[in-house]
Amino acid sequence: MGRVTAPNPVIPVPPADLPRTLGELRAAGHRYRTVKQELRDNLIARMRTGADRFPGIVGYEDTVLPEVERALLAGHDLVLLGERGQGKTRLIRSLAALLDEWTPVIAGSVLNEHPLHPLTPASRARVAEAGDDLPVGWLHRSMRYGEKLATPDTSVGDLIGDVDPIRIAEGRTLGDPETIHFGLVPRTNRGIFAVNELPDLAERIQVALLNVLEERDIQVRGYQLRLPLDLLLVASANPEDYTNRGRIITPLKDRFGAEIRTHYPVELELELALIRQEADLVAEVPEHVLEVLARFARAVRESPSVDPRSGVSARFAIAAAETVAAAALRRAALLAAGSTSGSGSGSGDEAVRPEAAVARVGDAVSVTSTLRGKVEFESGEEGREVEILAHLLRTATAETFRARLAGLDLSGFTDLVAEGTVIETGELVGSADLLRQVGTVPGLAKVLDRLGMGDAPTPAEAAAGVEFVLEGLHLTRRLGKDVTDSGRTVYGGRG
Repeated sequence: MGRVTAPNPVIPVPPADLPRTLGELRAAGHRYRTVKQELRDNLIARMRTGADRFPGIVGYEDTVLPEVERALLAGHDLVLLGERGQGKTRLIRSLAALLDEWTPVIAGSVLNEHPLHPLTPASRARVAEAGDDLPVGWLHRSMRYGEKLATPDTSVGDLIGDVDPIRIAEGRTLGDPETIHFGLVPRTNRGIFAVNELPDLAERIQVALLNVLEERDIQVRGYQLRLPLDLLLVASANPEDYTNRGRIITPLKDRFGAEIRTHYPVELELELALIRQEADLVAEVPEHVLEVLARFARAVRESPSVDPRSGVSARFAIAAAETVAAAALRRAALLAAGSTSGSGSGSGDEAVRPEAAVARVGDAVSVTSTLRGKVEFESGEEGREVEILAHLLRTATAETFRARLAGLDLSGFTDLVAEGTVIETGELVGSADLLRQVGTVPGLAKVLDRLGMGDAPTPAEAAAGVEFVLEGLHLTRRLGKDVTDSGRTVYGGRG
């Protein structure tokens, strides 16, 4: 699973030592293989060497990936079924890495025809006429992947092709393949073609794919062109009982060799690994804050107030981590502006040390409002969305507090406020200010060590640890907490 990124649009340049004519290709001992044979051979080779077969895919090692590997070894077209944000498209795109890095094509062929296996009458005539002098081009595997997001306005012409009236006017007959403007599927011949959200494709358009999957040829406007396409067809779909926008027609579903169910990360550590891999963080986010967000995403996913058929995308936790990091960066920038405006013309030695951008658990509060649009709630929860998310966030914070700091003596913190002392923190309270209020607290070093901040944490990291302890003590009813009219948080007294 993971965030979906488009293939690299830069067209690689083939090495100069590759054969440039059909004769050179034969002399080099090149052997023609179908796409599925190519995928099978390369997958087996990676298995034998222990190489990573699906780079960047997290959480599927023992469940989905073995099923995908069996489908590829069997030479099956496959459909991935799962809720949104389970990394279906990311997984499909990773299949292109199993193709040969370079493959020969007849130079100028729209259908990427292999020099040893031409499809169209025109290409067969070129091979017969040129013989060993036939020019050979080379196609990089990144150019052998085609993809279409299924939408209601997708036409047969988009996928398969249509008659080109200009070529008809030039005198060609309708049965001549040269009269056809080929669509995305045939143009991905000798590659992998993916249809995302297949149920959204109109049923009459799905019918056009039947021949591609079974007979491996295409039909255009009633004319059957015997062009045996060589490709792997992969599709993704949300469970049909959720989408209600359409379905995969039974004959088409029957033609897929494998139907594989995807899922969200089954363990907390996998959820964390996914966030670490995919989130583009603009500031430091300590591990305990990431764990709070991972637990939060899982709690939202399991909440009875959330529609289980829609799912809660892995992008939810990723976006939450990025939002928290952005809140830390905003605090650092605003505090730096404040210190600059108040510093006058003092020397550099007297200048206030700039605030480092380190996220705190309090920064996570903002995600309950900014990310609620990523969650589909049950119909009876209208108007309570932010309240539900805030409760789940508090639950995730308390669980992380117990998991991370269980068994530690935190009496130093409770003693600090036992006689009426209050500690004020908040979105724009600097780390130096927060640490100054706390002073020297017995047990703080052990807390920071347990939170993975090492022997020499920065002031911003220490402040993040302190705020986490204070919030955890409040959530476990050992400290009181109030929120001022200005939005600042005040800890003090007993909850």
